[in-house]
Amino acid sequence: MSVPHEAKPRTTAVVLAGGTGQRVGLSIPKQLLKIAGKAVIEHTLTIFQNAEDIDDVIVLMAPGFVPDVEKIVAKAGLTKVIKIIEGGSTRNETTERAIEALGEGLAEGEDRNVLFHDAVRPLLSQRVIKDCVDALGRYQAVDVAIPSADTIIVTRTHGEDGEFITDVPDRSRLRRGQTPQAFKLSTIRKAYEVAAGDPNFQATDDCSVVLRYLPDVPIFVVAGDEYNMKVTQPVDVFITDKLFQLASTAAPRQADEAAYRELLSGKTLVVFGGSYGIGADIGTLAEQYGATVYALGRSTTGTHVENPEHIDDALSKAYAETGRIDYVINTAGVLRIGKLAETDNTTIQEALNVNYLAPVQIARASYKYLAETQGQLLLYTSSSYTRGRAEYSLYSSTKAAMVNLTQALADEWAGEGVRVNCVNPERTATPMRTKAFGQEPEGSLLSSEAVARTSLDVLLSAMTGHVIDVRQQDPTRDVTEASGFEQALASVLDRQEDV
Repeated sequence: MSVPHEAKPRTTAVVLAGGTGQRVGLSIPKQLLKIAGKAVIEHTLTIFQNAEDIDDVIVLMAPGFVPDVEKIVAKAGLTKVIKIIEGGSTRNETTERAIEALGEGLAEGEDRNVLFHDAVRPLLSQRVIKDCVDALGRYQAVDVAIPSADTIIVTRTHGEDGEFITDVPDRSRLRRGQTPQAFKLSTIRKAYEVAAGDPNFQATDDCSVVLRYLPDVPIFVVAGDEYNMKVTQPVDVFITDKLFQLASTAAPRQADEAAYRELLSGKTLVVFGGSYGIGADIGTLAEQYGATVYALGRSTTGTHVENPEHIDDALSKAYAETGRIDYVINTAGVLRIGKLAETDNTTIQEALNVNYLAPVQIARASYKYLAETQGQLLLYTSSSYTRGRAEYSLYSSTKAAMVNLTQALADEWAGEGVRVNCVNPERTATPMRTKAFGQEPEGSLLSSEAVARTSLDVLLSAMTGHVIDVRQQDPTRDVTEASGFEQALASVLDRQEDV
């Protein structure tokens, strides 16, 4: 006789967004601050939207700003968000309101999992979410923490003389608490019910409420991530933005060849820099899947990207002949190596015109066509954009500008549904590179075909504002378990050797 399978309890993420932003020096709540083209809270909600272990999401927002979150949720299509309500004046009151909302509609005796997470921790990994939910299968309360890299001291203030150390705890036993904090709803509800009888009750987190008022309930600790940082101080804004900028993003592959054909058939692509290399390979692939491709370049069509009239003419022709433009791609670029002090004005102007001003002109001219189809602009940066180096000042700086241009335009054009992304290939076998460096060892470079394939995946995705790394796989390293930010940090180190 088989044993009936116990139904898995629903899991709700409660995003606590009651902060005011005063410590960051803002007039709006810090969770509405834009980082990498999106509000901090949108990044956080997207994480839970994409989490397989999360069934739905409730947001507790700072009073007066609920409509702002409603707009973000509607615009981003965050379908797991089922409630957006005002938080309280304190963290305790906000949690109590969340508990009340979570209990609505529950049958008698029914329980659920709940994860309380700070809205201003937008770098949460899927691994931590999964570990928390898995732990709730064995425990009633779960915290997330990381070891302390700093020595922690205990001090006491002696009047006007200032602070003095009274103790230095053993650092090996100290952990820095993060979120989410996960509970069985019945457990956290009971803890707050008991706490309500304490006239001196106050807490800055929910695990401490369980620890103090339900001392017999063990609180399991899940290993957190160093980069699951909280945006609290002005410097946190800068660091978080930089992490998003550096993070590798994987474009989803289509299921099979038929899926590519279905998505690209009847679409129009305009490829600047399409004479050879990555641009030519994108055009070839897209044509094989039924797209109409306009591959433009100096040597084939006489198109000079540094000439705005050439750009306008190319786009006008493609639109006149097909009635639409779905994707605009710019792979054109020049690589000039040398010491800046010894570089003439003509070379400087060429680098600026081709590598920077041309993408700007292409973007501006493409906008009206892409807004009509809700299409995508795809730009390219270089693996050297994260770190300028001697004799590559012009190239590295203009490629870094492509990342900022991508993020700015993704934000600027989001209302019209136009997506903007940037592909960041590591060293790739292209004619431009061969001209600069000669023949290099076989297997040391990415193929332009591989970059083109990833570029198609980006074009067919819903992503916007992302920098997508294309790297050769290292067979000695399993990247499937690494988060995007772990890969980003590894990528930065690798790029020290890249050009």
